[in-house]
Amino acid sequence: MAHIDRMIGRKKEIEQLNAITNEKESSFVVVYGRRRVGKTFLINSYFDNNFAFKCTGLSKKSKQEQLQNFCTALNRYANEPIYQTPKTWMEAFDYLRNLLENKKIKGKKVVFIDELPWMDTPKSNLITAIEHFWNDWGTTQSNIILIVCGSATSWITKKILKSHGGLHNRADYKVYIKPFTLSESKEYLQSRNIVFTDRDILEAYMIMGGIPFYLKQIQRGKSISQNIDEIFFVRNGSLENEYNELFASLYDNPEPYLKVIEALATKNKGLTKEEIISNSKLLDNGHLKNILDDLENCYIIRRYRGYDKLSKMSIYQLIDPFTLFYNRFIKKYGHNEKEIWRYQIGTGKYEAWIGIAFEQVCLLHHLQIEHKLQIAGVMTEVFAWSNNNELGKAQIDLLIRRADRIINVCEMKFCETEYILNKKEAEDLNRRIQIFRNSNKIKLTIHPVLITTYGLKFNEHTSIIQNVVTMNDLFNN
Repeated sequence: MAHIDRMIGRKKEIEQLNAITNEKESSFVVVYGRRRVGKTFLINSYFDNNFAFKCTGLSKKSKQEQLQNFCTALNRYANEPIYQTPKTWMEAFDYLRNLLENKKIKGKKVVFIDELPWMDTPKSNLITAIEHFWNDWGTTQSNIILIVCGSATSWITKKILKSHGGLHNRADYKVYIKPFTLSESKEYLQSRNIVFTDRDILEAYMIMGGIPFYLKQIQRGKSISQNIDEIFFVRNGSLENEYNELFASLYDNPEPYLKVIEALATKNKGLTKEEIISNSKLLDNGHLKNILDDLENCYIIRRYRGYDKLSKMSIYQLIDPFTLFYNRFIKKYGHNEKEIWRYQIGTGKYEAWIGIAFEQVCLLHHLQIEHKLQIAGVMTEVFAWSNNNELGKAQIDLLIRRADRIINVCEMKFCETEYILNKKEAEDLNRRIQIFRNSNKIKLTIHPVLITTYGLKFNEHTSIIQNVVTMNDLFNN
């Protein structure tokens, strides 16, 4: 744990790992999260690379190659070539049991199997072998920590977390690694001596999200627009093929997932399941439900139900910043020798994107918004709502219903200066609130909240706004 004190963020995850290492029994731990989010870095750093055994799966390799790789790792940790390449995974994990039984280690013996989904080639029986290894031997020990890790969140969920076989309910701990928040992203950039204003960091976040590997590509001494051009638009840029590689790493068959994403990328306010079917041309079956669930589990999209608990309608909305940015800009302009991004600034396409991207950031930081509203200790529920009936057409993207009988209706507006609320906008906000109140027969107090970059310039129309949340508030932990 030599470097853990200097680690940025990950406080909750480190608390989980502390609890695991202090257990008096053996633990089966599942670490998962999207590609490039820092899963392997966290585990390597926490345990200071002191493992009884570690093996990383190989991308797009055969069962024989995976077994050979596993055997090489076994011999490395045995300090001598005593194991022959196993013919099956049952044999491979029997070797692992033998290795661990003969290792003299004080304290816990940590086994770290990284990129486990890559090892699961067709008809490999890998899961059966892990089931037998853990159920027959691991659970009988008191000093084993088995950590399995992977970026293929759908695989992890189906094969382990929601397994109906021998691994059913076997995971003692689930450690989900989320992207950095704005505050953590700022701390990370500062740790690399990169000087940006909060406004520039916000724009970087609206493009990259809080993915550490993406942020690592930012170079010192260059503006945010120069960096974006060189990372995403210049041919052979460091993240040139990242979009396809991201979805290939998450899902075995990414094509239907990409069709859903492409459909959602065209509508800022989201789509119903029926609208997704119409736009994507996918069939309405159980597979589509799995696709939507998988995308939601990876924080690529969000699903929100109607405010009325009786409502069965769900709206699906794209919330991953990088995915939106790719579909709005990279997909169109591709990779070339020209500077692209700095010439987009100020265009209508840029203004349309930055508005929805700012909304995405706000949705990802609703806890910071609640902190600013001084309701962090109050039970809350977060909703979105839309209406299109005889009462009128209206939509509210962020509702916070509080246990103290108040509903915060949040308006999210990106602006390069103090936001000026004009008469038309004030009337439209009031209209939507009234439709929301009437259509849901609301009897609670409604407080409109403006979330904007530099605050609100007060005038004769701003009395409708009860609270203002600024960009600085979003940067709070």
